[in-house]
Amino acid sequence: MQAQALLHLLQLASPSLPIGAYSYSQGLEASLENGTVRDAAGARAWIAAALHQVVARFEAPVFWRLMHAFIARDADAVAEWNMRFIAARDTAEFRAETIQMGYSLGKLVADLDICDAPLLAILQAQPELPLPTALACAAVALHVPPEEALLGMLFSWAENQVLVCVKSVPLGQVAGQRLLLSLQPELARAAQAAQALADDELSNWSPGLSLLSMRHEVQYSRLYRS
Repeated sequence: MQAQALLHLLQLASPSLPIGAYSYSQGLEASLENGTVRDAAGARAWIAAALHQVVARFEAPVFWRLMHAFIARDADAVAEWNMRFIAARDTAEFRAETIQMGYSLGKLVADLDICDAPLLAILQAQPELPLPTALACAAVALHVPPEEALLGMLFSWAENQVLVCVKSVPLGQVAGQRLLLSLQPELARAAQAAQALADDELSNWSPGLSLLSMRHEVQYSRLYRS
């Protein structure tokens, strides 16, 4: 991987990327509220389960397909997977989360002027823009190889989950870094699985997570928007 592409990947995966990821827990806050996650071991079990049972089975493979569609400048394929991903958000919070972050990243991509005209036209043609679509476009525009971009996307997701645990379990900073380090083999496995899935094997079936998300919508006290 060339140095410039690596630097671009680090920027895209950085928690300082101004898209508001820090304000979402993706159902984790609701699991903290009901006592499912109480300590470092519980936090790791939760994150690993969400990674392999949810993210690696749908969000990551959709992101993988979107990257290749943008590389090919295939507007129809981008529109198809963009629509499918939005349709798969099964709670109001999960839908609002991806649309808000996608909009913010899409605007940043346009403001940074990193896309060629055909790439930007495809991005801006989407009626609504979820995060995987905007992130796939940004990675392609910055010439980040798909395999590395997928790992970066997964690491960024895991890092945000760990940060939620550091602040809300709470875990210490060292415990948080130990947790993130222990997840690296899991992230590599998830990336391989996401690349290997056929279209008819993709699934976002996670009823327990959906119920937690719906409960979070009416949770009395909360720090996060999902």
